[in-house]
Amino acid sequence: MLIIGIAGGTGSGKSTVVRKILERLPQGEVVILPQDSYYRDSSHLPLEERLEINFDHPDSIEFELLVQHLKELKNGKAIEQPIYSYLTCTRATETITIHPCHVIIVEGILVLTNPELRDMMDLKVFVDADADDRLIRVINRDIVERGRSVNKVMERYECTVKPMHLQFIEPSKRFADLIIPQGGNNHIAIDILTKYILSRQLTIHN
Repeated sequence: MLIIGIAGGTGSGKSTVVRKILERLPQGEVVILPQDSYYRDSSHLPLEERLEINFDHPDSIEFELLVQHLKELKNGKAIEQPIYSYLTCTRATETITIHPCHVIIVEGILVLTNPELRDMMDLKVFVDADADDRLIRVINRDIVERGRSVNKVMERYECTVKPMHLQFIEPSKRFADLIIPQGGNNHIAIDILTKYILSRQLTIHN
């Protein structure tokens, strides 16, 4: 089993990189564990407080469960991956059954900040992008997908996204084995990463 961690700032293009890797690999060979599925459940808090949660701080992630699930997959066991809603800031009662696979990609802004998680990764990747490009993507995504106003997005960016990026996410870049500038537009880096995965798969199979 090959475990790859893909991190990077909010709006850096991580999801695009993951999607393009999936397009290049045989179907059914890869499973994705998104960090976003492991945000702590906040259903015990009033909605007003839930909407103010700092999603860019490591404490917002239940890393213990993510690490446990990764260990179970490595041991050949299926897991029940949580489903998290950004609209309500709660976990759904339903889960997604994930079966062990040849390649597991753990993807999220903070996945390289956790030492135990890092130690389980065979390859650590950091997707890099200019702050201006990331901000534009964050504005578009949060308005369309999360129902926030432009003012709320900008306020959140200044108060939490930007300082958390500088405090936690950017420093985690030093743990990366591979840095991909320009996110999903860096076709050469994505090709190199895909070839690495394919070559490791052949080694594992043989």
